[in-house]
Formats: sequence, structure tokens, C-alpha cells
Amino acid sequence: MFSVGEALIGKGNEVAHIDLLIGDKSGPVGIAFANGLAQLSEGHTPLLAVIAPNLPPKPSTLIVPKVTVKKMEQVSLIFGPAQAAVAKAVADSVDEGIIPIDKIDDWVIICSVFIHPKAKDGRKIYHYNYGATKLAIRRALSKYPPLEKIMKEKDLSIHPTMEFRVRRLWRPPYLQVALDDPNLERVKQVVRDLPYSDRLILEVGTTLIKKYGLKVISELRELKKDAYIMADLKTLDVGRVEVQLANEETADAVVISGLAPVETINKAILEANKCGIYSVIDTLNVKDIKELITSLDEAPDVICLHRAIDTEGRAVHQWHLINELKELVPKKLLIGVAGGIRPENTKEALKAGADIIIVGRYITKTKDTREASRLFLSVLGEDEDIGRWTQEIDY
Repeated sequence: MFSVGEALIGKGNEVAHIDLLIGDKSGPVGIAFANGLAQLSEGHTPLLAVIAPNLPPKPSTLIVPKVTVKKMEQVSLIFGPAQAAVAKAVADSVDEGIIPIDKIDDWVIICSVFIHPKAKDGRKIYHYNYGATKLAIRRALSKYPPLEKIMKEKDLSIHPTMEFRVRRLWRPPYLQVALDDPNLERVKQVVRDLPYSDRLILEVGTTLIKKYGLKVISELRELKKDAYIMADLKTLDVGRVEVQLANEETADAVVISGLAPVETINKAILEANKCGIYSVIDTLNVKDIKELITSLDEAPDVICLHRAIDTEGRAVHQWHLINELKELVPKKLLIGVAGGIRPENTKEALKAGADIIIVGRYITKTKDTREASRLFLSVLGEDEDIGRWTQEIDY
């Protein structure tokens, strides 16, 4: 038997974060238990959990400090409230039937304990570590979390110690603001003026990248750390390299020209997958979009049906292709529409199946960027239920 459990409880410097393994003495957990107790490491000395001196719980439990112990004050908190809390949680888990009583001499537990170097309150350390250990044991033995919860929460939850959010395009529709003005200061003001919304995508336009280079992505990131930023490279060659460069500047997605050689597009999509960012194909001037998509080794994450600014007077939108393209691709595919988008035709685009409404001058050239953006966002609906970190104690 080999089970893994984790739990975080509490707040401040005394917060408890427990990682633990439960398994048979004769298995890998038992081997790790013996090795840990026999092979001491400076600053991370393992110790047996004890309820009180000469009273260890069963199953036998080894505590391993996560943070390097440098001061005696830290030692007294580990060889004290933390040690006792873990031991009591193990004993109570047996008493409450969480750990089967017939396994207490067959299993061992390895418990990794976090004690912040600035922690001081021993009562809180005991309280939080007791609860976290008990919860981690329950979770380990119930194989928590279930896959369904992971799939549901993976794009909702936020790690509490991160100072930013990492967004994914998991629930369309979205408004993508195309930042194509070659004046960086004007662009920065537009970004500052945009309203906060989980449905907002910032597109760093081709013109902006040509003038200032990919580092402009990082500059705009400083203004909105949580923003979803798409780099409109319109890659035509060396797809792998261009994706890597955009990824290094924290782009969340890269745009590849549909006019590029198929080999270039394939390499760009593959590299985007490796980097964990979205690949977007811009279909500007592509004659047969369906033929292009079917010729690829793997479909992109997003297809942009793009009507050029210079042809807005005569070219027509290709929104009739939206559902056909989605049926063509086996994976979840998002479709963006660009070119002549106004608040009055946004509903029509959404009804046709568009997932991303791409707007440039209507927002970026207006006197009131915030209000212009809200005209579109009001059509898209409420914000996504993300940007939260819940501490609910479920099993």
C-alpha cells in the first residue's frame, strides 16, 4: 500500500502545510522511513512523532522538517507543538476509525512538516498542524481528490502564496483587445484604463512587437500581472524559436500565420504545447481554412477568423465556418473573430458560435476606453468564477 495525502490549514507565519505518505513497512514507504531515520541531514533532521516523551503513536510516524532549521527557536517549535500535534492526529485517526486498527503495526507514516522561520505562536502551530495532519491522513486513505474535482477546480483555484493568477481560456466568451498602436505610452494608458474582467484578453499586436520587440510583453505584464496576454507574432518561419521567445516573455498564447508553411505551423504548435501556452492560427488571407486545419499534425487551441482592416469595405466575415471548424477538430477548439467588430454585431458573432470577440480601434482609439470595453463585456455576460482560493475542508 502506498498512499499520499496533503493538507494546508491556518494562516500567517504559523500556517500548517502537511505532505505525508502512508504505506506498508515492507514496501517503499517503509524503506524510506528506515532510511530517513538512519540518514540524518543537517537542518532537516527527521524525528519520531510522540504524543509525549516515551509515548509514540501507532502507526509509527516520522516527521521531516521542510524548512532548513537554523535556530534553536525553530527546533523548540518542531520538537514540541508540531511533534505533538502530528502524533496526536495519528492517534486520534486510529481512535476515530480513519486508520484501521488492524493496520497500526503493518503501516508507517512519513510526515513532512512546514514551520515558517518567523513562526512564534506554539498554540497555533499545534492547532493548525493537528488539523492538517488529520485531514491529510483522511485524504490519503480516501484517495482524495477525485479526478472529477481536479478537472473542475484546476482552472478555478489559485495557490495562496502566489502574487498573481495564471489564467486559462476555460469558459468563453472573451473580449480580446488588440493593442496595435505603435505608441507604447498610449498603449500603456489603454491597458491602465481597461476594466478588470476575467473575460478580457490583451493582444500585443504585431505592430507593437515589430517596433519594441517581445520585451514589450513583459512591460505590459507589469501593469496587469494577472492579464491573459496573447503575442500576435503572425509567425511565418522558425515557429519553434518564435514560440520559445514569446514564452520567455510570459506570453500566454502565440499567434501563427495560417500562410506559414505547414512544417512551421506544426513546429510552432508542438512548441506551444511543450511550453504550456496556447497556439493560435490567424487565417488572414488563407484561401481554404478547413484544408489547412486538416493538413496539420495537431490542431491549434484557437483559430482566428480574421478580416483585414484594409479589406473591411469589401470583404465579408467568415462566421459561417465557425461550427464547421469545431466539428472538424476532435479537441476543444476556440474560434476568435476579428475585423469590424462593433457592439451592435457582437451578439450576431456569438450566436454564430464565436468564442473570442477581437476588437481594436473601437476600444483603443476612443476617448473612454473603459466604457467602450464595458459595452462589449456587458454582451459577453458575467465574469468567470475564478480568481479565488478556497480553504474549504472537504475530503
